Amino acid sequence: MSEMAIEYVRRPITADEYHRLGEIGFFAPDERVELLDGELILMPPIGWEHAFASSAVTQAFVLRFAGRAVLMPAGAVTLDEYSEPQPDLMILAGALDRYRGRLPGPSDVALIVEVSNTSLAMDRNRKSKAYARTGIGEYWIVDLQHGVLEVRRNPRGDVYETITIVRRGESVAPEAFPNDLFEVEAFLP
Repeated sequence: MSEMAIEYVRRPITADEYHRLGEIGFFAPDERVELLDGELILMPPIGWEHAFASSAVTQAFVLRFAGRAVLMPAGAVTLDEYSEPQPDLMILAGALDRYRGRLPGPSDVALIVEVSNTSLAMDRNRKSKAYARTGIGEYWIVDLQHGVLEVRRNPRGDVYETITIVRRGESVAPEAFPNDLFEVEAFLP
């Protein structure tokens, strides 16, 4: 008797199903989970370096952009039916009331910032592809492992055509606010 080969098929989870799982208490209260490409991604615990860098970026942006832009720290963005990551910070278009009752989508995002230590491979690969594929025009990775800022711009397909490494002692401005320079060192522990 011969064995039949069984082909297993993964079934992606939609953003709506992801929200329903949260509503029924499927996730533990302290569990950090993101939806990416239809898969639930368990995020690692936040260490002091990540906490510092996230706070430093958020504080710098709040001080600079208060009244000029909507800042959403640790919020979610609905990229498509199967992806709803939670970047560390987003600069969004329009007024805050625009997001009453809905999450931002790709057309709302001026900049996404991810602070990355243990999640660097995920942030450079899967998340970068998802952000580029859905038209997020600018994506920064605060790379704590190497003490640099990766600035990704000009999405084409699922890649960013321009990746610039900004080091300590150098400055960078978001494309949406070209006159607002930030010293990279301020974001690093």
